[in-house]
Amino acid sequence: MAKGHRSQIKRERNKTQRETRPHAKVTYARVSVQKACFVLDAIRGKDVTTALGILAYSPRYASSVIEKLLKSAIANAENNHGMNPENLYIAECYAGQGSIMKRVRPRAQGRAYRIEKRTSHITIVLDEK
Repeated sequence: MAKGHRSQIKRERNKTQRETRPHAKVTYARVSVQKACFVLDAIRGKDVTTALGILAYSPRYASSVIEKLLKSAIANAENNHGMNPENLYIAECYAGQGSIMKRVRPRAQGRAYRIEKRTSHITIVLDEK
């Protein structure tokens, strides 16, 4: 059994399991996971300059959110890790389901239909070539 307080044990464990590659995450993005994954599949594995070009000319709404997120990840790599932006590529990118905002739409004869406004948590992890 490990010695120390529970919070101290967790702190030490998290130091070893922490993500060392530069990454950025947006939570509660107002786009569904399915729509975000269309854009993420297009840029997965590409270098960052190519990915920014793809995102700039993509007509989908999710591309604007992901473009902002990718620029943030590049800035994190440059400032926090001292990496050269020309050598970076997208190692991982994925979207997970966030909370769902439930709204009501009035319908005929006093009925009410539920509208689900979905959110997602999008993560981009970069790495050097």
